[in-house]
Amino acid sequence: MFRRIGFGGAIKNIVAWLGLALMLASFVWWQILSIPRQATSTPRTAAPAPFTLVVLDPGHGGQDSGAMCGTILEKDLTLDIAQRVDRLLQAQGLATLMTRVGDSYVSLQDRAAVTNRARDCILVSIHFNEAKKVVGGVETYYAQHQAPPAPRLIAWIPFFQGPAAESPTLASQGLAGFIQEAMVARTKAPDRGTKSEQFFVIANVGVPAVLVEAGFLSKEETAKLESNDYREQMAAAISEGILRYRDVLKERQLPLDVTGPRTE
Repeated sequence: MFRRIGFGGAIKNIVAWLGLALMLASFVWWQILSIPRQATSTPRTAAPAPFTLVVLDPGHGGQDSGAMCGTILEKDLTLDIAQRVDRLLQAQGLATLMTRVGDSYVSLQDRAAVTNRARDCILVSIHFNEAKKVVGGVETYYAQHQAPPAPRLIAWIPFFQGPAAESPTLASQGLAGFIQEAMVARTKAPDRGTKSEQFFVIANVGVPAVLVEAGFLSKEETAKLESNDYREQMAAAISEGILRYRDVLKERQLPLDVTGPRTE
């Protein structure tokens, strides 16, 4: 005698078969995307701009003052530098977007969300170090692993991720190098190099992103940071680093995500 399958059991069977079919489709699609693409001999007349927008992120703000030295607050310095970079980049024809435009508090999650909503962009977050044992120098950080948020229900399925899900870590490292080099050349500050660190705002975005530590809020460095000319030089250096990065990408005709599919 055959046992009847109830309505609930039938639904479970259908869901199970649909899940299996989706997994198989995802696997096949992943295999297709993994096939190396052959290089085409069609010449390109001009390389498109690798990015069209720069998201500038002045660290801290509002009730979050950041580091401080006497009456000098990190949140005020970061906004000042970002506004200068904003002006310099716009003068070069680059569109910009500030995560904050005044002395307001913006959460790290919101800063990352603003960047992830933008298209064809890079992120530069500006900060200053708190003076402890080290009292001088500039350094630029990139995230070793970048993981932009994805919808929970489909984040595990390769079918919905595709090549764009690959991390732009190499691009971030390159951007950090150009900005660091320009800051040292412009300001003559001690070179503390580029480093990897999982700072939230640069680790949770899906575009090239760096965090600049433009100095230390120490007694030795605040005299420089109070100088209008020095802050202008710092802003000019950050702008130059961004523009140099863009120009090199143009010359190489590389896409924004330099870790994308290779042709060799």
